[in-house]
Amino acid sequence: MPLDIESHPQLIAYLRAAGHIQRDEVPECKTLQGGVSNKTVWVQRESGEAWVLKQALAKLRVQVDWFSDPARVHREALGMTWLAQVAPAGATLPLLFEDFTHHLIAMPAVPQPHENWKSLLLRGELDLDHINQFGHLLGQVHALSHRHSDRVAPIFEDRSFFETLRLEPYYSFTASQIPEAAPFYAKLMDDTRATRLTLVHADYSPKNILVHQGKLILLDHEVIHWGDPAFDVGFSMIHLLSKAHHLPQHRAAFLQAARQYWQSYCSASGFVDWAAALEERAVRHTLACLLARVAGRSPLEYLNAHERAIQKRIAIALTRPRLKNMLELIGLFETTLDLLQK
Repeated sequence: MPLDIESHPQLIAYLRAAGHIQRDEVPECKTLQGGVSNKTVWVQRESGEAWVLKQALAKLRVQVDWFSDPARVHREALGMTWLAQVAPAGATLPLLFEDFTHHLIAMPAVPQPHENWKSLLLRGELDLDHINQFGHLLGQVHALSHRHSDRVAPIFEDRSFFETLRLEPYYSFTASQIPEAAPFYAKLMDDTRATRLTLVHADYSPKNILVHQGKLILLDHEVIHWGDPAFDVGFSMIHLLSKAHHLPQHRAAFLQAARQYWQSYCSASGFVDWAAALEERAVRHTLACLLARVAGRSPLEYLNAHERAIQKRIAIALTRPRLKNMLELIGLFETTLDLLQK
């Protein structure tokens, strides 16, 4: 019978049989909620040591059909190993063990107290030090992996999970739903597939970050690959812009945070030494993700129908001019949003 880690008796029996815990040990288990692509269970041993186990799902927990090979969890394990070498110290978690038969991995649990960064942001609790960390972490990963591309690139050349979990559900599906945006997406996908510069996390989002003692800890690396760093910038930037939209009482603070995030990223990545085309692609990915997160397979759940309609109009409108500057995009997003909400 296939192992289901959300069945806690099955999980405990598995951990005993595999030698990860003592034969007579009865750990405490708790299923964690919120993920769409994995089963996730917190396990605390009798010694007090706590782990988090993740088991990949073949069919993701979203409204439309969305499938992906469960073997992607082993890509996450590989990502954990390499991110430890290029991310700031303590910003990621180490791999404890990995099971290729049952497609699961284990890592240490982040100590309590901690909180999901997305939850903090949705309450309007915005700390510019967190924003600076967010930009610095991504910029350092991109810069250091690029510097060591001869070692890192061959290991992460496979981009099949990026195709099935990002390009298809976010870009291809959205293009099929909004034909007027299809040429924009087609060109961007071609450019993305042709650009291979750095490690790309491809799920760089506040929901995948825990805050512990004021420090950001990045989780969920199953889509990591060698590719276009501009995708990470766009994929992450839209969370600050979308919250500026959703929380009008905090709009100015979130828009300033978006500007600060971009500047922090540029500083940490050594952006001035990169091709100017990176900023233009980052702008295009930001627009593509703004639209995909209201019209793709994985819409932002906190935006209501009216907010999604407005964001759709803004994103489509801003794909028409050839924007190349991130700060200009943020300013135009603010101006257009204000006009549409009057």
